[in-house]
Amino acid sequence: MADWKRGVRRVLYPAYEARLVRRLPESVPRHVGVMLDGNRRWAKAVGRDTAHGHRAGAANIEPLLGWCDEIGVEVVTLWLLSTDNLNRPAHELEPLLGIIADAVDSLADQRRWRLHPVGALDLLPAETAERLKAAAEATRDVEGTLVNVAVAYGGRREIADAVRSLLCEAAAEGRSMEDLAAHVDVDLIAEHLYTRGQPDPDLVIRTSGEQRLGGFLLWQSAKSEFYFCDAYWPDFRKVDFLRAVRAYAQRERRFGA
Repeated sequence: MADWKRGVRRVLYPAYEARLVRRLPESVPRHVGVMLDGNRRWAKAVGRDTAHGHRAGAANIEPLLGWCDEIGVEVVTLWLLSTDNLNRPAHELEPLLGIIADAVDSLADQRRWRLHPVGALDLLPAETAERLKAAAEATRDVEGTLVNVAVAYGGRREIADAVRSLLCEAAAEGRSMEDLAAHVDVDLIAEHLYTRGQPDPDLVIRTSGEQRLGGFLLWQSAKSEFYFCDAYWPDFRKVDFLRAVRAYAQRERRFGA
């Protein structure tokens, strides 16, 4: 991009951001889920290696959380690594796991957000899983925004884990399968999800132009609004976030009524 264009954007975008903030209605989402997609394609587009793309993506997490804080979002769920991503070649996966763990450590060190790992942590290397758990413990008493860090996360795996947990709990209580079957309902399954006790996401954002969920919060997003942004995650800006929130606020949410 020509230097003059960059200069114009540096001047105009802050004013545009301020205008968007002023015009935001009161109905901002309580819970925002974000699919941080496009790091590898961004790296390829700028002529760098995959790890550089993941580092650039990690660097954009803190600004996003700051934007959420500014408008009063209470819960943010960040999808950093899917269960399918665990099948990537070791030469790519190992650096990515390190980048994710470093990013989570950095967020924990600031003590601005309460971190909560969600996913099949048992599928991760022990060191990575322990670092995620340590970050959660270190921020357990922080009163800031709750941030779900979805690593080794898959929506189908979460539902399977919830059912497994429910069955194990019933067995420990000595309940029969007939009794359990008679009492299973939506609320009971929800109590065993990774996000139990949290509000479902009001808004789900996916970057990189892809328009599919890919398994993200399958249960919880049944009534969510979706916003698909063409920008790769490292290029996702505050104006993109505010546009997503504005689009959410402009939709009439009837929930089947």
